[in-house]
Amino acid sequence: MAEQTKDRGVVGGLLDRASGAVSQVAAAGALIVAFIALSFVAPSFLTADNLFNLGSQTSVNAVMAVGVTLVIITGGIDLSVGSVAALSGVLGVMLMADFGFNPLIGVLGGIAVGAIAGLINGLLVSVVGLPPFIATLGMLSVGRGLVLIFTGAVAVFGAPESFRLLGQGVIGVIPIPIVLIAVVAVAGHLVLTRTRLGRYAYVMGSNMEAARLSGVPVRKYTTSVYVLSGALAGLGGMIAASRINSGQPNFGEGLELDVIAAVVIGGASLFGGRGTVVGSLIGAFLVAVIRNGAVQLDISTFYQNVLIGVIIWLAVWWDRYQRRKLTGDAG
Repeated sequence: MAEQTKDRGVVGGLLDRASGAVSQVAAAGALIVAFIALSFVAPSFLTADNLFNLGSQTSVNAVMAVGVTLVIITGGIDLSVGSVAALSGVLGVMLMADFGFNPLIGVLGGIAVGAIAGLINGLLVSVVGLPPFIATLGMLSVGRGLVLIFTGAVAVFGAPESFRLLGQGVIGVIPIPIVLIAVVAVAGHLVLTRTRLGRYAYVMGSNMEAARLSGVPVRKYTTSVYVLSGALAGLGGMIAASRINSGQPNFGEGLELDVIAAVVIGGASLFGGRGTVVGSLIGAFLVAVIRNGAVQLDISTFYQNVLIGVIIWLAVWWDRYQRRKLTGDAG
C-alpha cells in the first residue's frame, strides 16, 4: 500500500509538472500569435522606438514577476508589489535629489526599502500568522499611504541625469532594462533549481504541514521569499523611476494585477507547488504585448483591464481543472 501511494505521488508530480509545461507552451504560443498579429494590424508596433519602449515596460513587470513567482510557489501571494515599487522609487529618488547621494546608492536604497517591506510581509505571514492575502493587502495600503506622506502627493524631481541610464541606457545595442531582465531571470532560475530555498519553496507550496514535519525551517524560508519579492519590487520601482528620472507617487496603482497575471499565465499555480521563472517571463512579455498593442490600437485601458482579468480567470480555472484530473476529484 505504501509503495502504491508513493507511486501515485510520483506519477502525480510528473503529471503536475507536465501540466505546468503545457501552460507555458500555451502562453508562449499566445505570445507569438499576439506579436505576429500586432505586426500586421498596428504598423507602428514593430518600430525600433516602440520595441525599445516595450522592452523597458516589460522589464519592470518581469523583474517583479520573478519575486512574486517565488512567493506563489510557496502557496502565498504578494498584493503589495505595486505600492512597494512606488515607495521604493520615490525614496530612492529622494536619496539622490534631497540628500545628494549618487545613483548607485539611490538604487540600492530603493531596493533596500523594498526588501524591508518584504521582510515585514514575511514576518506577518510566518511569525504573526496572518494569511498572505491579508498581510500583503495591508502592506499595499501602508505603502501607498507612506508614498503620499513622504511626497505630499507631488512628484519628486532632481535626480542626476546619469540615473536615466538604468531605465534608458544601452549596452551596445541592447537596452539595459533587457540586460536586467536576463540577470534577474538567471539568478531567479538558479535560486529555484540549485539552492535549498528553491527546493524548500516547492515543498512548502505542495504541503506546508508536511514540510514543517520534515524539519524544513518554514518561518525562515517563508520570510526569505517575501524579502526577495520586496527587493525585486524595489528594483522594479527604481527602473520605472529611471525611465522618467523622477519619483511618481501614483506609480504602480494596479501593477500587482499585471505581475500576478504574468506569473499565473506562465504556469504557476495559485495553490502553490508549481511555477518557473521562464514561464513567468513569458507571461510578463505576453501581458506587456497586450498592453502595448492595445495602446497602438487606441483601445481604452478599461478594456485592457477586463481582458487581463479574464485571462487570470481562465488560467486559474485551467489550474483547478488539471488538479481535479490529477486527484480524480470530479467535484
